[in-house]
Amino acid sequence: TPDAGTPVVATIDGDSGVGTVDEDACAKMVLVFVVDNSGSMKEEQANLATNFSVVTHKLDAFTTKGGAKLDYRVAITTTGKTAKYTIAPGGPFPPLPIDDKGDDGRFRRECGMTRPWMDRSDPSMANQFACVANVGTSGPSLEMPLESLRLALTDRVTDGANAGFLRDDALLAIVVMTDEDDCSRTDQDFTIPDDTCPVGPPWVPLKDYVSALDAVKGGRE
Repeated sequence: TPDAGTPVVATIDGDSGVGTVDEDACAKMVLVFVVDNSGSMKEEQANLATNFSVVTHKLDAFTTKGGAKLDYRVAITTTGKTAKYTIAPGGPFPPLPIDDKGDDGRFRRECGMTRPWMDRSDPSMANQFACVANVGTSGPSLEMPLESLRLALTDRVTDGANAGFLRDDALLAIVVMTDEDDCSRTDQDFTIPDDTCPVGPPWVPLKDYVSALDAVKGGRE
């Protein structure tokens, strides 16, 4: 949703899936899906895989005013971040040390993929996505989708894991699918009473991630 006063450069008709963009608008797009891979997400992942073809139908039908098709690519990562911490509920329950291993923003490269993203030109993209979107349910239970997203578009680009995905002349779209509150934080060896994540320090505020995305794309316009 654009800020007030920011022009909307793309519109899609909800019935036909056909849209147009301004003459000077981007004809390229990159989409990042951040999918929760904790224990409660099996049905949601299956639903995403089944219905991704609805998304590709809309994107495939989209054209610029000049008649160009939308050049898009899609990548998937998870909400899991590597972290060591302790859950100490108190009372009769002893502290429980946790040593989570996560994708840390690395794009999934599975199901025969030759690169860590899918491209419009790939045959049967919807089937490929359905396979890759099944990220499993054994990931960290402390979901950090926003930190995973930041890592995907910054650190994982710098270290080469996700290099080549972003394009300066492409719109960036983000989809986060989770059934829990965001628990993003950057520290280690912390202690929490449970896996709820109240607003405020040390949980990273949303505005910091918005600023990180602004830095990646150079602004929201």
